[in-house]
Amino acid sequence: MAFAPPRLLPHRLPAPAPARCAGSARHHGGRTAPELSGPTPRVVVVTSGKGGVGKTTTTANLAASLARLSLPAVAVDADAGLRNLDLLLGLENRVHLTAADVLAGDCRLDQALVRHRALHDLHLLCLSKPRSKLPLAFGSKTLTWVADALRRSPSPPAFILIDCPAGVDAGFVTAIAPAEEAVLVTTPDITALRDADRVAGLLECDGIKDIKIIVNRVRPDLVKGEDMMSALDVQEMLGLPLLGVVPEDAEVIRSTNRGVPLVLNDPPTPAGLALEQATWRLVERDAMTAVMVEEQERPKKKGGFFSFLSR
Repeated sequence: MAFAPPRLLPHRLPAPAPARCAGSARHHGGRTAPELSGPTPRVVVVTSGKGGVGKTTTTANLAASLARLSLPAVAVDADAGLRNLDLLLGLENRVHLTAADVLAGDCRLDQALVRHRALHDLHLLCLSKPRSKLPLAFGSKTLTWVADALRRSPSPPAFILIDCPAGVDAGFVTAIAPAEEAVLVTTPDITALRDADRVAGLLECDGIKDIKIIVNRVRPDLVKGEDMMSALDVQEMLGLPLLGVVPEDAEVIRSTNRGVPLVLNDPPTPAGLALEQATWRLVERDAMTAVMVEEQERPKKKGGFFSFLSR
């Protein structure tokens, strides 16, 4: 007999918070808010393949930026045993119920959603508690049931962001199952890029065609000296549109340790601005072209990408 999760659909999700004041948004080309593209909720998986490239940091900041734009977002930590998204959002002491509890029938979905203290349009849902394993009976459809329940709720979010665990094992399969779009986070080094290329192929095989990349921890000084691949090099290698290019920024570590998303810093930092701009492109289903044009003006490296590998 097939497993069916009881009591998955909540009585009612927490209502979205009132729209924030206009002054709390930074202007982009004279506009104070992006134009939301496509039907909602949009289910986006943030993945990388390789661990340690900034995937969870990216998820936390995209979710926070969406909430700042008054676009309700549910950030889902899909790592069943090694969750960290709660730490980056400063919610580690408030997670008492998880999706596993919902699927086991021990609580409703709205009870497992943790609302952010400062960003009322942002909710966190953890797949399970630390050092615990998801029961095998739940299978790869776990997050599909959760996404369907959120979609059917009286107050559905605009975005469901799924923080995918590293690797391409069962956790990866579970995380990408409900997704319609993917954000592929990578750093400009050959090990991360090889894994990212492999993950992009798996996403396409699963039917996810809307895949964009965020190139993280870019150091312009090394790119200028041709000691690091540029964002254009990465884009050409993976053959995917750019969602954003995030520079190396020491403030990322401070932000992580404080449990405050980088995009909330005032004054904004370079990495925070880059992640905020990436959020605008995500909302509008846009891609990054300005950096590509700027980099095309740079002299091309002789021998292309493989000459970089042989240096």
